[in-house]
Amino acid sequence: MRARQWVQHFPVMLVIALSVSACGGRAVPTSAPAGTGEEEAPVVLRVGLPGFPDSQNPGNAWLTEATDLVELVYSSLVKMDFAGNYYPDLAQSWSVSDDGLAWTFVLEPEAVWSDGTPVTAEDVAFTLLAYKEWADFGYMSGYTKHMADVQATDEHTVAITLDTPVPNFESQVMYTYILPKHIWEPFAGDLDAAVAFENAEMVGSGPFRLKEFQQGEHYRLSANPDYYNGRPAIDEVIFQAYANEDALVQALRAGELDMITEIPPTVVGSLRGDPDITVGTGTSRGLRDYIFNLSSPEICPVDDGGVCSGHPALRDQVVRQAMAHAVDKQQIVDVAELGLATPGLGLVPAALGKFYASDLQDYAFDIPLANKMLDEAGYLDSDGDGIRECPAGMDCGGRQLDIVMQIPSDITSGPREAELLSTWWGDIGIRMTPQILEPDTVTANCCPTFDFDMLMWGWTSDPDPTFIMSILNSEEIPTGMSETAYTNPEYDRLFAAQAVEMDEPTRLSMVHEMQRLMLEDLPYIIPYYQAEVQAFRNDRFTGWPLPAEGSNQILYLQDPLSLRVVEPVN
Repeated sequence: MRARQWVQHFPVMLVIALSVSACGGRAVPTSAPAGTGEEEAPVVLRVGLPGFPDSQNPGNAWLTEATDLVELVYSSLVKMDFAGNYYPDLAQSWSVSDDGLAWTFVLEPEAVWSDGTPVTAEDVAFTLLAYKEWADFGYMSGYTKHMADVQATDEHTVAITLDTPVPNFESQVMYTYILPKHIWEPFAGDLDAAVAFENAEMVGSGPFRLKEFQQGEHYRLSANPDYYNGRPAIDEVIFQAYANEDALVQALRAGELDMITEIPPTVVGSLRGDPDITVGTGTSRGLRDYIFNLSSPEICPVDDGGVCSGHPALRDQVVRQAMAHAVDKQQIVDVAELGLATPGLGLVPAALGKFYASDLQDYAFDIPLANKMLDEAGYLDSDGDGIRECPAGMDCGGRQLDIVMQIPSDITSGPREAELLSTWWGDIGIRMTPQILEPDTVTANCCPTFDFDMLMWGWTSDPDPTFIMSILNSEEIPTGMSETAYTNPEYDRLFAAQAVEMDEPTRLSMVHEMQRLMLEDLPYIIPYYQAEVQAFRNDRFTGWPLPAEGSNQILYLQDPLSLRVVEPVN
């Protein structure tokens, strides 16, 4: 599970560094010199964020910053390393029956919750059944869809029975974070109460424990001394929110931060010239998307708040395809991302390897062809003002092909991308006006409200494609997961079938066919797949697991795999 990629904007964060550090801008409290008799100061790592978690409750953790926090505090049965291999986490071993229906997980016997209560199989059984019963508990409930039953067969053994074999079960339990039954049991069967629970203490069993949480400012984690896989080398990690990526870079240069999670492409070169800073690059499962609002009065989820105000012409596949022909993705990569990305194709990113349909042909950048398509479809500029009108018989409410693209203010490349798009689409008689809005506003307008023409946004995919492909499943239109209101019965059929197809070649053919449908129907234009670019001060901490050059491994320095092993230079 990885969340939508926008982050909340915080107007003033400069005070944070002062509020969390007695060093007045010096980042890392260091140990006292040997022999001084002074008590050693804790080793504190400071990480800068361009946003902040939207919730401490896993059921409300929609943003990447929030899921990162959950990942550090809670355990799951298995996890995946940066090379794509599953490894034991809370479960020290697991097995599956020959028919694929019965999975048995043996838990770490030494695992304890942060309040000192032992972690048992009852906790795991409670959590998984609760996710399933709640049905809409953040991203988690979807992973339990095929769990027919979960039982604690002894104190440290969990038996999961599926209603059908699934081909990716480890990936399903990888993001189902285990909750303490003694904390969450009062909310069993009550989704509203479970979602409303603040979860301020965040009692977990992961490598770090929540020590302090100042909403919108910073949160502090301490190393879990009882962590079953070994205590992290650092004592604490503080995640601080900054107003934007430029402020993050300044704080890193000044030594107020030790690592930053995002970097504007424009400063990568200069950071690489700083001998005290290392810029790490690696593969990412992240992507940028341009979202079409395809909602119509017939499918508008009015009961769930649907407004469905999108431009009617964008529901015409010919218009969307013509717009795709008028996008030079390589130029967007070169200009907006300064080469730190690769041209995109569909929602399944190339980083997913065999699941990526590499044989599909993208829309060629061809302005004359785009104009020809619109001419033939009846979108003409009859009054000569440079903007096409809707064809006769299409009710566009008096609107020309004059659309608005809403862009969250924290997408730093958004204005540069919008300028390029506006030029190209203007060349085909479509006026596009970018509208920079606070992320919360974009969220409110998005889904299931569908109060927009187009959005610029992004996703980061799971290593298995089921989750990212689920957002085009028509069942998700009223839930808020669908951003486009896309409907295609054949896509829905293939989505359900691939989720339980055990023959890998057959499943891959289904996944590839779904990508072909996505590319043909075009509910999204995917301009590029992002590279992960992060930076840290090499004069403060060492041991960061950087991908080997050419390895295609994931870079994610705020992951538990990284934060458990980094240590101070001295």
